[in-house]
Amino acid sequence: MTISLAQTVRQGRLYWASPAGKAHWQAERACIGPVCERLFGVRSLHLGMAPRLTDMCPIRHSLAWSPTRELAEDEACLVCNPGTLPLPDDSLSLVVVHHLLEVAPEPHRVLQEATRVVADNGCLVIFGWFPLGVEGLRRVCSRSRSSLPWRGKWRTPGRLRDWLEFVDFEIERVDYCGFRLPGRPPGNARLESLGRRYNLPLGDTYMIRARRRMQRAQIVRPRLATPAMGRPMLGNSPRIVAEQERERVSEVD
Repeated sequence: MTISLAQTVRQGRLYWASPAGKAHWQAERACIGPVCERLFGVRSLHLGMAPRLTDMCPIRHSLAWSPTRELAEDEACLVCNPGTLPLPDDSLSLVVVHHLLEVAPEPHRVLQEATRVVADNGCLVIFGWFPLGVEGLRRVCSRSRSSLPWRGKWRTPGRLRDWLEFVDFEIERVDYCGFRLPGRPPGNARLESLGRRYNLPLGDTYMIRARRRMQRAQIVRPRLATPAMGRPMLGNSPRIVAEQERERVSEVD
């Protein structure tokens, strides 16, 4: 699994270094920019094959990921299987899963680990290829589905919503980016501005912003009992109970 994932990462880095990959990366960076500006914390993690998108955050320590030590690009890199992150629970303020669920051998495990390490007040951001966008529709009839980025299984935001509900996360917002005309390369600034303004579900990429679902605690009020009678003192005021006790004492006397 590690060897296969390492080969996938090498192919993915070749795509993200190409003109089309750089154009998509710039569009995604502009999409996540407003989200990162409002986040604060100590650590963040970028799980993906492209250059990290978490370096613009005010978060102090930005970690990258690599499946092998040879592919690690700097010292601030987590070398591991993405399905078993060596991090404690609730330890990261931001986790970005960047086009990894399409090609990961165990995407459910990757998502479970990503949500496990997100703090209660942290944020999870998922980038994925939109199967109903221009590139997704062209991919159906394309012969290049064996190479990245067209390889793998593309899922809709609705499908990932079901996955996130299983791990007690809820989607706050879905944004689309990477707009272009059929047969044209990405990077059209006018189309990108128009699509982002109205958030049209026609881009090559979607960005999911999700947080942990907070459950309200149910308050159980105890039933108080009087020392003399041993019965619940609900519906009777202490004054009425005291008068009843004095009447019993007077009758006995």
